[in-house]
Amino acid sequence: MMYNENAITAFERRYRANFINSLGGFKSLVLIVTKNSDGSENLATLSSLFHLGADPALCGIVLRPATMFSSTLDNILDQKWYTINHVSPAFVHQAHQCSAKYPKGVSEFEKVGLTPEYLEEIPVPFVGESKIKFACNFVQKTAIELNGTTLIIGRITTAFVPDDYIKADGYIDIEEAGTVTTSGLDSYHTTSRIERLPYARP
Repeated sequence: MMYNENAITAFERRYRANFINSLGGFKSLVLIVTKNSDGSENLATLSSLFHLGADPALCGIVLRPATMFSSTLDNILDQKWYTINHVSPAFVHQAHQCSAKYPKGVSEFEKVGLTPEYLEEIPVPFVGESKIKFACNFVQKTAIELNGTTLIIGRITTAFVPDDYIKADGYIDIEEAGTVTTSGLDSYHTTSRIERLPYARP
């Protein structure tokens, strides 16, 4: 079946959201932790994390337009720090629940039963249950006028990865770590590697 732009535009709103969110395939699933100036901790489910570069170590996230419920963007711009935490099957239900629209000032940690963990004097906590996690310092904000979203670029300052998951060449085996991925808006998956191939040359 072919769907042109007119057909996609005519989809019912929720149907269109599911269709387009699924179209791009599997995405990273992470929990973003931020903190406001009053010390309130915020935990948000995110599927827009992407690698931007290794030298310097940079990553990007895309945040939806701010609402009365969302604190992530405001907290990043105000405090300049955030942490990114992989999700494991053991707490995927809690991670999904973090996408609920809790009012500002309400801690998702408390609501879903996850543990804030402070490490190495980083001013924002990590998710204690997460096996692979890293801290980012805010670098750049770009407003995307097409749909009101915001691109945030962060510098990776500190990473916590168990030694068992790091191979001799620096490759992190996220499958062995049990990192969960996502598709669409609400479907969660574990993965199965086909194979790891050598660097491609002409």
